[in-house]
Amino acid sequence: MSDASIDVVEFLLTTRLYTDNRSLDENDLPPRYRQVFWSDGEIERPLSATNSTARTATGIDQPWDAVSELMFTERDEFSGSISLTDRQMAENWFRDRVDAGRIQSNPTLAYAFEGDFEDVDYDRARKANRPIQADRVWIDSLLEEFFDEDEEELLDLVDVRAPEEIEMTLDDLVLTPDQENEIHKVVKAIEHREYLAEIGLREIGKLLFVGPPGTGKTTAARGLSHELDLPFVEVKLSMITSQYLGETAKNVEKVFEVAKRLSPCILFMDEFDFVAKTRSSDEHAAIKRAVNTLLKSIDEVSLIEDEVLLIGATNHPDQLDAAAWRRFDEIVNFPKPDRGMRSDILRVITHAMEINEFDPDAVAEITEGLTGSDLRMVLREAVLDALTENRTNLTQQDLIDAVEDFEERDNLKNMDMMDGDHEALVAGGDISGDGGSTDGHSHDHDHSHDH
Repeated sequence: MSDASIDVVEFLLTTRLYTDNRSLDENDLPPRYRQVFWSDGEIERPLSATNSTARTATGIDQPWDAVSELMFTERDEFSGSISLTDRQMAENWFRDRVDAGRIQSNPTLAYAFEGDFEDVDYDRARKANRPIQADRVWIDSLLEEFFDEDEEELLDLVDVRAPEEIEMTLDDLVLTPDQENEIHKVVKAIEHREYLAEIGLREIGKLLFVGPPGTGKTTAARGLSHELDLPFVEVKLSMITSQYLGETAKNVEKVFEVAKRLSPCILFMDEFDFVAKTRSSDEHAAIKRAVNTLLKSIDEVSLIEDEVLLIGATNHPDQLDAAAWRRFDEIVNFPKPDRGMRSDILRVITHAMEINEFDPDAVAEITEGLTGSDLRMVLREAVLDALTENRTNLTQQDLIDAVEDFEERDNLKNMDMMDGDHEALVAGGDISGDGGSTDGHSHDHDHSHDH
């Protein structure tokens, strides 16, 4: 029997079992099924299995064709629904063709088959299943409920990402021992929130990531979101000066309201040095009020009580004043990678590439001072140069040449040009602002100890 038929029968069984068992909820459905049935902020019973919903959930182009010859399936030509005529026969058929691992990946099936497979445990299956709060459909439904039409422009203040949309994971990063330790502590704090609340330890869960552009601050924060299945709410503090966003202090409060509404989540505040710059300058009074509101809001938000993990990031820790520093209980340093880390980064970001006589240690030796983001740009140029020669396999020399080209461009960018030439270079040469982000989301171009 084909894999397609097994996939479709799993879908039919899941929809039927979920419909019949009111004790099951959204977190018992695999994410690929939830997105099909999520509507107006909930999943309503009964779940309707049709050619269309089965196609979306399974990726099978013709679901009915895959199961039409089975004795226990039927299709209503009028409504298009596909159903099981004999659930017990369907369960027996499915049980004989799958292993415990497949059952364990679907909590609804684990609930039904727990006693039939030695390694199937419903509680473990449910715990391992990505929660509904991590789905894009759940986040969008909450935002739609939270913002009325007059406030939609406030969404420009934040970038809200679902964990499923974050491609970079912690496994893709090369972290220092200190960074790994701090992340491990955060994970444990989130797992044991109730215990920490019981003992009165509430001042925890506010991290400040410090380091040069391109060293992985933003990427690590997003990777943590993916690892913990937490929505990622990102805000650039300089955005509060945007004229079209109206009352700046109110907007800052709104950011924290969004985070609390989406909790548990991560609230990532980029460009945190903006706080100190504003407090020490002659900025407009409205902006200063916004910064004071920000500091007060940071004081009032809590990982333990509000389930919001706050992460600030700055490229310029020297510009932060005492008022900013004391808001954070942990400072995590993101330095430029040393030779060993550069070698590890190169191994990670080239894992899918074919490189003849690849020696990452030799490349690391000639890339002192480069960040993980810089190394990724070097690899990009090497690949593009090879493609111009109709090659998809690289050589060690390609990488060495790309390093030299990168350094030449970097030197050119930093040259002290004259008059108009200087202005043209600034305007056209570094279109990404501080740090040269290439992803359109972050000035910090923190893709960095990337990968």
